[in-house]
Amino acid sequence: MVGQQDGRALADGWRARRRLILGKCAVRDRLGPLIEAAHANQVSLSVFRPTKILDFTWEPDERDWDEQKLQEMRNRNDQGDLFAAENWRQSFHVIRKLPWKFSYRFLDADGRESELQVLDWEAGQLYWNCLKQAEGLESLALAKVHQKYLDEFRKKDLHFFLGTTKEYHQRAPNPWIIIGVFPIPHERQPELM
Repeated sequence: MVGQQDGRALADGWRARRRLILGKCAVRDRLGPLIEAAHANQVSLSVFRPTKILDFTWEPDERDWDEQKLQEMRNRNDQGDLFAAENWRQSFHVIRKLPWKFSYRFLDADGRESELQVLDWEAGQLYWNCLKQAEGLESLALAKVHQKYLDEFRKKDLHFFLGTTKEYHQRAPNPWIIIGVFPIPHERQPELM
């Protein structure tokens, strides 16, 4: 009985999330109009539902942060701000750089194939957790991330939270990146009598 109640509570939680996010936001399923809207400076955030997930890929990235950029950031940090609280400066630490770039390849409702980079912190944290479990074996950690983001999420009603970056917002052919994934269970329709 308890397991059944837990399952219902979990389903209700997903139903509430679905209603909260998808019920209040316009969910787009065509990338072309989103790209046009970004170039026209009309949209920089969106909820997107791919029609079909083709692949989840990764490629090597730099293993360390650019030292010059880090130094510039430290210099700005050292200057302080006369009117702001400074407590956060004592606890600020640079996080480890993720040595991989993750991407989704997918089709939209128009059949357009696209590949967008995933800059979701959860994908990075999953990689670090899997790397620890795999005792430092990167290939095994990457296989586990792939299994979650492709195999598991492909079975869900997957949505992307898309965003643009200031640098590429108006000049890149496709300025969108995936800043979050929303893998919710498919909602079952009640049976008709």
